[in-house]
Amino acid sequence: MIQFSDREIEDERLELNSKTELYYLGHHLTLRRCNLVIKVPARALVIARVQLIDCTIDVKRALTDFRWEKAFLKGCRFTGTMIGNDFGRWPYAEHPELGGIEDCDFTGARLEACRFVDCDVSTLKFPSWPCFTLLDPVRRKDELLAAPWPGTSRLMVESLLKSPPQTVATTDFAPAVAKDYGTTEEAIRAVLEQLDGVKL
Repeated sequence: MIQFSDREIEDERLELNSKTELYYLGHHLTLRRCNLVIKVPARALVIARVQLIDCTIDVKRALTDFRWEKAFLKGCRFTGTMIGNDFGRWPYAEHPELGGIEDCDFTGARLEACRFVDCDVSTLKFPSWPCFTLLDPVRRKDELLAAPWPGTSRLMVESLLKSPPQTVATTDFAPAVAKDYGTTEEAIRAVLEQLDGVKL
């Protein structure tokens, strides 16, 4: 196991690229203005009780089903592909106060089925089309379910509604949705353009 803990690291590049080791970031670790390069799968990465401040987080291989619930992210810029990642304060965590996200920029990233929970989305920058972001999806479930979703893409909306009630935004990737639910990016966009609370 390769562990970074109990210190503050500034202005460094940390490349997580071992084929055999588990990376453990935490406890009591602060990364400030660092370039964190992630080349390992989610199963080889643990981030706990960590603050990432003004960092660039560069995901070099798709990071799937990773929950950033024990990381506080402020002023960070993300690049690369993240699938099924959760950001913010996870309500069912043992210590939800350890998580948080603000002032972060995802415009250079590709997000698929990612959720933002219990945070202020007005401080976040989301990726543009072909990614799309639905704001307050759980609160607006009736409106979203009533929309004329093409193919079987209504199932995507139904799955969103299983999210915690504190979910303030979800971001998805239209080509993946179109492929998974038997429709086209254009048909999905046509529905999204009719809805309020959508960032394209």
